[in-house]
Amino acid sequence: MRRFALSFPGSGRSSGLRALPPQSFDALVLPHLDGAYNLARFLTRDPALSEDAVQDAMVRAFRSFDQFRGDSPRAWLFAIVRNCCRSAMTSRNASGLHLISETDSSAEDNPDRSDDPEQALMRACDAAMVRDMVAALPEPFREAIVLRDLEELSYREIAEVTGVAMGTVMSRISRGRAMIAEQLSGRDGSAEDRSRTKQ
Repeated sequence: MRRFALSFPGSGRSSGLRALPPQSFDALVLPHLDGAYNLARFLTRDPALSEDAVQDAMVRAFRSFDQFRGDSPRAWLFAIVRNCCRSAMTSRNASGLHLISETDSSAEDNPDRSDDPEQALMRACDAAMVRDMVAALPEPFREAIVLRDLEELSYREIAEVTGVAMGTVMSRISRGRAMIAEQLSGRDGSAEDRSRTKQ
C-alpha cells in the first residue's frame, strides 16, 4: 500500500494551528492516514483529487482534534475524509474540470518475496481484478465494502462514518458482496466459454 505523505500548510506545526492537546493527534490519528487515502481513492476514483481531499481532511482533523469525543479515532477521521471527498467532487463538477489521473502506482501489491514470478503475477492480477470490481460498485455499496473488507472497520464504526443505521450498513455490505460475487461468476463463465472455443 502506498504511504501517503502529509504536509501541513506553512512551516511546521506552528503555522497558525493550535498546539496539540494532551491526547496526541500523532498517536491516535496519523496511523490511519494510509487507510484514509485508500478510502478517498475509492470514493473519488482520482489520485490527485484524493490527495487534496485527504490533505484537507487531515488539516481539519488536526484543528478540531480537541473536539474529538468518540471511541474510534479512525471512524472519526474517515467521516471527515468522506465529507472532504464529497466537497472536492462537488467543487470539481461545478467548475467543469476533469482531472487527468496518472497511472495508479499505489494499486500495485508488494508480493511475497518467496513467490516465483508467475505466482507473483497471478496474485497481483487477482488483487487488481477485485479492486476493479469494488471500484465499479455504486457508491453506497463501494463505500461500505471498502470500509468493512479493506479497512476492517466494525459495523458500528461504519455506521458512525456514513451516518446511517447499522442495519443499513449490513445490508449495503451484503448487497455489495453479492454484486462482486456475481461479477466473479460472470468472469469465470466467460473464461470457461473461451476455453471451450479454443478446443
